[in-house]
Amino acid sequence: MRIVFMGTPEYGAICLQALLDAGHQVVGLFTQPDRPRGRGGRMSMPETKELALRHGIPVFQPRRIRDEGLDDLRALAPDLCVTAAYGQILSREILEVPPLGTVNVHASLLPAYRGAAPVNWAIIKGETRTGVTTMMTDAGVDTGDILLQAALDIKPEETAGELTLRLARLGAGLLLDTITCLGRGECPRQAQDEAAMSHYPMLTKELGQVSWQRPAQDLVNLVRGLLPWPGACTASPWGNLKLISAKAIPSDAAARPGTILKADSRDGLLVQCADQALQITCLQAPGGKAMDSRDFLRGHPLRGTGTMESLEEDTR
Repeated sequence: MRIVFMGTPEYGAICLQALLDAGHQVVGLFTQPDRPRGRGGRMSMPETKELALRHGIPVFQPRRIRDEGLDDLRALAPDLCVTAAYGQILSREILEVPPLGTVNVHASLLPAYRGAAPVNWAIIKGETRTGVTTMMTDAGVDTGDILLQAALDIKPEETAGELTLRLARLGAGLLLDTITCLGRGECPRQAQDEAAMSHYPMLTKELGQVSWQRPAQDLVNLVRGLLPWPGACTASPWGNLKLISAKAIPSDAAARPGTILKADSRDGLLVQCADQALQITCLQAPGGKAMDSRDFLRGHPLRGTGTMESLEEDTR
C-alpha cells in the first residue's frame, strides 16, 4: 500500500514514525513550510520533515496544498493518505486522489472537540477524559465518518503539551490498527452524531490573558491548557507574568478579584479569584526563565500591597 503522509509537528512525527517502524511504504510527506522560531527567528523545519529526510522520503511544503500540491500528490499515486496535525484543510480535489481515501488521526473523541486545538480545549474546559479518533476525511472540518477510537484519562496536573504526546502515542497505535482493518476491507465506519458535536477555535495569544473575575479552577485549567503555547499571562507589579503552573486554594478573604493575598518565599504568590485563590507555583517574568514563584519572590519582593492589574497603566 502506497501511503502519503500529511503532518507537521511532533504529534504528526510520532504517527509517521509508527508507519515506518511497521514497514509501511510512505512515498511522500506533505508538511507546512519551514518557519522562524525562537527569539533569534532562525528558520526551522517541521519535526515531520526532519524525520522524512532521515528516511529518504520526498518532502513537499506547499503554502496551500489545494493550490500548489495537487499535481505532486497525483504524481505520487498514493493508495491512501494519512493526516495528523497537518494544519491545512484539504479540498475535494485532493481528497479524490487516493482510492482508499484519507484517514485523519484526530486528538479527541469525535464528534466532541472538533477543530485545530482539541487537546488544549479539552483541558481548558475541565475534561477528565479524552482520546483519539481515526476518521475518514471529507470536505468538512473533522466531520468525516469515525473508524476507530481509543480513550484515556487526563491527569489532574497534565499540560496540553504533555497530554498531546500521550495522545500521539495512542493515536500512532490506533492508526496502525486502522490501516490493517482498511487493508482487509473490514474497518468499521460510523457517521458522526451532529447533535453531540462541539467545535472550538484556534488558539490565540489573547485567549491567554487572565481574568481574575473567573473561578480559580477555571484559571488552573487555562494555565494547563495553554502550555506550551500561547501561555496564560497577567499584568502584575513585576510586569507581565507568564503562569507556568498554579493551584486552586480555599480562601475566605473579603478581597476583590486580582488582589495579591500573599507574595513571599514561603507560600509563593497567592491571588484572589472570583471564588477561591490561585496559588501561582511557577512563573516566568519578562526576559527571564520559568522558575518557582518562591524563588522568584526572594529576589523580587513585593513592596506594600498590590493587584495583578496594578502595572497596566505603567506598561503601556
